[in-house]
Amino acid sequence: MDERAMNDQGEAITDDGLIGGRLRLLQPARGHRAGHDAVLLAASVPESARRAVDLGAGVGTAGLAVALRLPQAGITLVEIDPALAELAARNAARQQPDMAGRVRVVAADVALLARPAGPAEPAPAGADLVLMNPPFNDPARHRRSPSAGRARAHSAEDGELEIWLRAADRLLEPGGSLRLIHRPEALATLLELLGRRAGAITIRPVHPRPDAPAIRVLVGAVKGRRTPPALLPALVLADAQGRPTPQAERVLRGGEGIGEG
Repeated sequence: MDERAMNDQGEAITDDGLIGGRLRLLQPARGHRAGHDAVLLAASVPESARRAVDLGAGVGTAGLAVALRLPQAGITLVEIDPALAELAARNAARQQPDMAGRVRVVAADVALLARPAGPAEPAPAGADLVLMNPPFNDPARHRRSPSAGRARAHSAEDGELEIWLRAADRLLEPGGSLRLIHRPEALATLLELLGRRAGAITIRPVHPRPDAPAIRVLVGAVKGRRTPPALLPALVLADAQGRPTPQAERVLRGGEGIGEG
């Protein structure tokens, strides 16, 4: 391959495959790495999405997985780290021939989106879908990673979640949908924050095995709706013997959607 083995900062870059090798990603060898969370998030996006924004996109994993599954969808990838944003643009260019034309990359702080001091794109109320894999860990409760990139991706005060949700609200058109993945411990906070500006909230637990507690929740909401929350059927990643379940195989290797919830 002619792709560089180093980025502009001299850091090692790897070339990896997800979704059965159909999604090729250049990503830093150290720090935050693409994984199942991004693929699960992308699989939760409804097939009706046409104008999507991926917040905190990293090297583009979730947004590009959406573009791979939904050939009619345009995707804006928003990433604060310029080096990761540059990799996201390269990753978009090396996928299907038409994907680069449907994918825009914006290097920006989520907090500035759809504000006068922020970038012109993505525009206020211009998206019918916002997806996000927000920082998971409150540094007051979890040790921060020594890798700056991993720490940025995985650590944030709980209050930062509201910043991301406010940005999503500004970006979404009335009736637009939000999709995010988070830890089960964040559900109470998510329900409180989402309830201020959205409804039709859906919660899909993700279990590593049938007998194990959920390790993630896939959460959806609709801007401006006020219908009650719904608990959706769980996604179980492996059976009791540790073998991937058929549904997990279809989603993680086949690139299929999980459902409209």
